[in-house]
Amino acid sequence: MTWRRRAMAGVVGLCALGALTTGCGIRATTVPVDVGAAPSRVSCENPDEPAPGQGGVQGLRTTVELVCGSQLVGVERLVPVPEKRPARDAVVSATQALLEALQKEPSAGERDAGFTTGVPAGLTASAPRPGDPAGTVRLSRKPEDLPPVALSQIVCTLADSDAVSEGPGPVVLGGPDADPPRAWECSDEVRSRPEAVPTLGDVVRPGTGADAAAGTPAPTPGPSKS
Repeated sequence: MTWRRRAMAGVVGLCALGALTTGCGIRATTVPVDVGAAPSRVSCENPDEPAPGQGGVQGLRTTVELVCGSQLVGVERLVPVPEKRPARDAVVSATQALLEALQKEPSAGERDAGFTTGVPAGLTASAPRPGDPAGTVRLSRKPEDLPPVALSQIVCTLADSDAVSEGPGPVVLGGPDADPPRAWECSDEVRSRPEAVPTLGDVVRPGTGADAAAGTPAPTPGPSKS
């Protein structure tokens, strides 16, 4: 019986030694192991070289939101703004200039640092329709039809612009049709996960103003706050 015990002990020892390679008949665990996020290979740091549109041109110095490392990162721009515009078109002119800055391909230095943009070419801004709340900007495409990342870039860029936004609060955007404008907030969540921004903002009824944008909810609202 002694030789049998020795043989069994040898088998157990071999199984323990080979568990890392063959498993000795034991199934590997399927429980995920959190080893942290993969290291980023992009710096997301603004390069020292002049950004596009800054070659001695006078304009609006502002920050536009580009995409880097799946997040929104502000990049300083000197955005040319057409002169001799009527006062009522000042917001539209500034919005159009910012849209064009967002549509531009990032510079070589910015691309090397990991910056991209998702705002489609040809997107334009126009004046609000009669009855729109104050501060409304109409776009040539419905905001909810834009890619979520592009919508996030636009909302956060306009929210940070003194030439477009009168202060903290939602950005009110509409499309080219008669649909009521909607409001979007540039929150920390939007900046960190621009692809997850809700494409349908809260409806803003005529006469309520941007500061009451959350008063009338969009379709399928969540539970009301007490």
